[in-house]
Amino acid sequence: MPKASDVKKNSAIEFNNSVYIIKDIERSVPQGRAGGSLYRMRMYDVVTGSKTDETFKDGDMLTLADLIHRDVMYSYADGDELVFMDSEDYTPYNFSKDQIEDECLFITENTQGLQVLVIDGQAVALQLPQTVALIITETDPSIKGASASARTKPATLETGLVVQVPEYIASGETIKINCAEKKFMSRA
Repeated sequence: MPKASDVKKNSAIEFNNSVYIIKDIERSVPQGRAGGSLYRMRMYDVVTGSKTDETFKDGDMLTLADLIHRDVMYSYADGDELVFMDSEDYTPYNFSKDQIEDECLFITENTQGLQVLVIDGQAVALQLPQTVALIITETDPSIKGASASARTKPATLETGLVVQVPEYIASGETIKINCAEKKFMSRA
């Protein structure tokens, strides 16, 4: 049983007789002499999809749920659902676009390293790789002779995601994006 301070995003915990996936964690340190860190966790119920926010002290013990990671690849869109195929046994996993709204900004047919989190045979979350390569569809023209200075410009990627890129990057280029921070890393 890990402490609240050891739990990471996309972990599954058992809480109040339900299984929750942790989507976001905010750490705060209260002012005062006797304060430890507080962890505010935004969690989604695996079965109902309902959202709840809970705050835990850093020493609170949490129970991890039995979670299986399955390697998948994006297969196709079926109306309002996206279908992912298991890389080993070709089991299809369906997610509504609302369920994986944030993750959709990083997924194309070529995205490698996707994983589905499965609890009791039910797909509950989609986990992104640390980085993805995406093509820039629209940005201001590149500036000839622009150095790798700190000046940036917005670029719209093939999935609709908008990130800041250096001035020397042009439309049509493939770039690497850090999924957790939604930031430009380098040319791909």
